[in-house]
Amino acid sequence: MDRLTNFTSTLVALLFLITGLPAVDAIAQEKQRLTFKTSAENTKYTQQHAIEVGDISGHQVRVYEIHRTFPNNAPVINGMALKEQWTRALSDYTDNNGPGTTYGVYVLENGDKFFTRSALVAQSTGSGKLTASTVGYITGGTGKLSGIQGIVRTVNTADPKAGVNEGQTELEYTIK
Repeated sequence: MDRLTNFTSTLVALLFLITGLPAVDAIAQEKQRLTFKTSAENTKYTQQHAIEVGDISGHQVRVYEIHRTFPNNAPVINGMALKEQWTRALSDYTDNNGPGTTYGVYVLENGDKFFTRSALVAQSTGSGKLTASTVGYITGGTGKLSGIQGIVRTVNTADPKAGVNEGQTELEYTIK
């Protein structure tokens, strides 16, 4: 009888592990969605370098860096507040119209980071202003975000010469 009880207990424990672990794994991988605004007041162009291409008027290749901070109502990712965001990018615009590539570094309050790479398309809205839309992927993370995967989308309005940039970011992510 003791053998039967031990066998039954062992079988029940194994069945629980087999059926319980995938459920825990599925919960840990549940897709999260976060949307937040980025204000012009907390956004600064830290560097901009533009070179005139010379083929047609207004055609520039530009490398730039943007730093954003979140002093109030910071977005929360995996239970941690977003402290700052860095964007390093290059653009190929003619009169503020054209493509670009952005690389993002998102830094959370505990120092963990995640990284993005996105394609950008800008459209001039007149008098030096533009609207830029991006879509890209989360390419990795550190610390508690080491298993992060997902998509990032942004829509920004900007006046690069005046140093103004603001918009909205949407993240869809899972953390393994």
